[in-house]
Amino acid sequence: MSKDKIKLGVLLAGGCAGCEMAIVDLSEKLIDALEHLEVVFWAPTVADVKYKDLESMPDGSIDVALVDGMVRLDEHEHMLKVLRAKSKVLVAFGSCASEGCIPGMSNLFKKEELLEHAYKNTFSTDNPEGILPQPEWKEDGKYDLTLPRFLDEVRPISSVVEVDYFMGGCPPHPDFVGEAIGAIIEGKLPPKGSWITCGKAVCDFCGRNPALQGKKRELTTEVRRTFEGAPDDGRCLLEQGYICFGPFTQGDCKALCPKVGIPCRGCGGPLPGVKDYGAKAVSALGTMLTDEAVDQLLKKYPNLVQFIYRYSYPSSLLNKK
Repeated sequence: MSKDKIKLGVLLAGGCAGCEMAIVDLSEKLIDALEHLEVVFWAPTVADVKYKDLESMPDGSIDVALVDGMVRLDEHEHMLKVLRAKSKVLVAFGSCASEGCIPGMSNLFKKEELLEHAYKNTFSTDNPEGILPQPEWKEDGKYDLTLPRFLDEVRPISSVVEVDYFMGGCPPHPDFVGEAIGAIIEGKLPPKGSWITCGKAVCDFCGRNPALQGKKRELTTEVRRTFEGAPDDGRCLLEQGYICFGPFTQGDCKALCPKVGIPCRGCGGPLPGVKDYGAKAVSALGTMLTDEAVDQLLKKYPNLVQFIYRYSYPSSLLNKK
């Protein structure tokens, strides 16, 4: 291996590995990137490694580490802290790592409620003794077995370690992953603590945007759910009553969902400078909907926390349970 290659580490914390599939989906571009990268750690999806394998690496020996997935178990906390010590630059890769994402909706419930529901109360559960997962167990009186501890809430990785850069997306689009890796290789990264992003909103890339057609966006006078009919082609989804988060979401995806008639739901993360995605969403929508439309919104989406904070609740400024 060339000494000039950038040493790369990838860690999956509490996630689905979709962000890692985005890396693989680079296809031929990934092959080109590997001319400049040396993958020294990629777990647990690509390599079956143990704690000691990462712990034994010299501190600072990984040039750039990508972490996808949120923090849900004490194992995630431990691996993050070790990886932080081993890495010069650490990137929260995707919405789970950066904001908490869909799993963060579990923060609306207590840990005990989640375990009771999952292991006792679902219609398909066969658990007559009501056994819940135990972090420690002695089998046959002599074998000590352990499981990672289930923490009280989902958290973004920045709650555990210092994060140098953030990326949005659930998952990030492979094209943008390629751009980000290119920026890493070329050393063209923004100031530490920043999001790696194009800095533009989804609407800036959307052919439905009235502004790109030389028109002014009309106020939304009614609210429609996506099952209430397909939107007209070429016309702004918000104007048609479909609540789209494109105006206040990072557009690194190049507006893939709205282009095919699916409203943006905000996985790209907040625009630069926004501290609370949901607060920005409520503020922005308040200027785009008529009073009648707001009433319809509250009726058709009775739980606004789950609707507006579906990707960012753990990183929000809201009081947690």
